[in-house]
Amino acid sequence: MQITSTRGISARLPVAAASVTAAASAIANLWHRLPSQCAVCRAWPASRICERCVARFAFRRHRCLTCAMALPPDIAQCGECLLHPPALDACTAALDYAYPWSDAITAFKFAGDPGWSGTLARLMLRAPRAASLRQHAELVLPVPLSRERLAERGFNQALLLARHLALPGTLHSRLLQRVRHPSAQSRLGRRERLRNLQGAFAVEPRMAHRLAGRDVLLIDDVMTTGATLQAAALALRGAGARSVSAWVLARTA
Repeated sequence: MQITSTRGISARLPVAAASVTAAASAIANLWHRLPSQCAVCRAWPASRICERCVARFAFRRHRCLTCAMALPPDIAQCGECLLHPPALDACTAALDYAYPWSDAITAFKFAGDPGWSGTLARLMLRAPRAASLRQHAELVLPVPLSRERLAERGFNQALLLARHLALPGTLHSRLLQRVRHPSAQSRLGRRERLRNLQGAFAVEPRMAHRLAGRDVLLIDDVMTTGATLQAAALALRGAGARSVSAWVLARTA
């Protein structure tokens, strides 16, 4: 009887996951071009979210320069960032994580619907300073999922968004790796999340030289406490990145 080594299977998992992600992105690109019913007001025909609902619900907020928390217009940074400067040089978010965007993100991530990626990426272009961060970035990196989460979901939502947003030649989806699958974080505070994420990210050793002296932009869907982006930024800075910024779809209050 021939026994197949589990090492061989493990080695093929990233390739298989990349193929699934590429296929999901292709489906998403086709899907968002088709006429649809607005997911909010049910108008037909429309895009996933019609322009009237975007105007009604996609509020433009003044946000903290380094954590994207909504702030009054005359304040540049929140008190937490002034007291404890994050590893991010800049951070922006397009939306508040609230109705109807929380429902759309849930459908995107947990209902296996990558067709949301084009619509949500276009909303990200509305974020404060988004154009500047995009133009300034030499490397655009989606926040990676663990192997376990990628296998469960079938695609990395951050990568699908990044494919719509990155300028030509800047997207590098394998440079930053999630090397440890942390325990569930939904009920943890920021300090507990930071502790939970220690050692969760690493730079691919064969590609680390690309980071030296470069300006990096991280892409993710939702920012809650900022612990995930903080851990990723620390790993990138430790590998030689000159600056690390973040661009997310939605920010919790």
